[in-house]
Amino acid sequence: MDMQKDFFTYQAQTTKFAAGFEVEKAEGSYIYGADGKKYLDFVAGVSANTLGHSHPKIVNAIKEQAEKYLHVMVYGEYAQEKPVALCKLLAEATPDPLEITYLVNSGAEAIDGSLKLAKRYTGREEIVSFKDSYHGNTHGALSVSGNEVHKREFRPLLPMVSFIEFNNENDFDKITEKTACVILETIQGAAGFLVPKDDYLIKLKKRCEEVGALLILDEIQPGFGRTGKLFSFEHFGIIPDILVMGKGMGGGVPVGAFMSSREIMETLSHSPKLGHITTFGGNPLIAASSHATLKEVLESGLMDEVDEKEKLYRELLVHPRIKNINGKGLMLAVNLGSPEYTLDVAKRCMEEGLVVFWQLYRNEYLRISPPLTISKEEIKEGCEIILKVLNNE
Repeated sequence: MDMQKDFFTYQAQTTKFAAGFEVEKAEGSYIYGADGKKYLDFVAGVSANTLGHSHPKIVNAIKEQAEKYLHVMVYGEYAQEKPVALCKLLAEATPDPLEITYLVNSGAEAIDGSLKLAKRYTGREEIVSFKDSYHGNTHGALSVSGNEVHKREFRPLLPMVSFIEFNNENDFDKITEKTACVILETIQGAAGFLVPKDDYLIKLKKRCEEVGALLILDEIQPGFGRTGKLFSFEHFGIIPDILVMGKGMGGGVPVGAFMSSREIMETLSHSPKLGHITTFGGNPLIAASSHATLKEVLESGLMDEVDEKEKLYRELLVHPRIKNINGKGLMLAVNLGSPEYTLDVAKRCMEEGLVVFWQLYRNEYLRISPPLTISKEEIKEGCEIILKVLNNE
């Protein structure tokens, strides 16, 4: 128990109820504890481990790069094989005019960079975001996140940020000629994996174009491939002006990026120069992992399996305690009615050998975001545990 004791003694905590679970190793869809047990992972590091744990292609890519060189220069100065290959592959895999990628250290940093880019390009100051949105915890990302409970102790935050309601077209008049950008999660994550209705995003994009505002889509959770497309906006008939990614693009290592057209992105390089700068963004070790992840997602056929796996979850998770299931693909939120009950279910699932979690703002929703590599047999195994726990009240 020494490691658990040291964990609580020396490492900063984010809640008063951290599990302190001791990890021995992780492989595929399983995490192995120091207690000698294995745990099926339905969370994937909160959507980060796209290809499961310790995927051999990712591990090999990291090893090969580590033997060549690690950090050599601040971002954007030297041409390095893996960062260049990653950006090129992203350009080939996304629709025009998305073509230039800025690599950073996290999704939250990518959000901050995208906001700066939108302000710089448009020359405007106002930002429109969404109620119940979540974009990260840096000051910039927190400023455009839409839950006041998580923000109020850290004010003052960025000024001139207003909030509208997701899926409500009546709020479009708040997007004006003064708006630099509208930023939203394509699928709202912390709010319970809420999916845009009908042609809402098409109408939102049209409104942005009418007033000259840029549309920033936060795809930190849906990318790479979690909804059956590389990015979830591909389901909804639009292309963002700025695309933000993170989490699953690294395959288990810390990374983020924002992507746009050459015309827009080049505004960060002058007046002033170094419009955004990051020492470790584009780190070759991280880029090697991310490139291996992207290549495998694009070539393996895993995205073609997502719809069937989603259907299997929905077919199996039927129970009087389950109110509804939100989400798309392998990002599902199971409504169990109350935060207290959901937290108890998550705890008891862990005791039965299944890792599940909850949604940040809506704790009554149980998070299911497994690796894309999860098998149908493993889905059945995990759902049986959830149902067993629900039955044993």
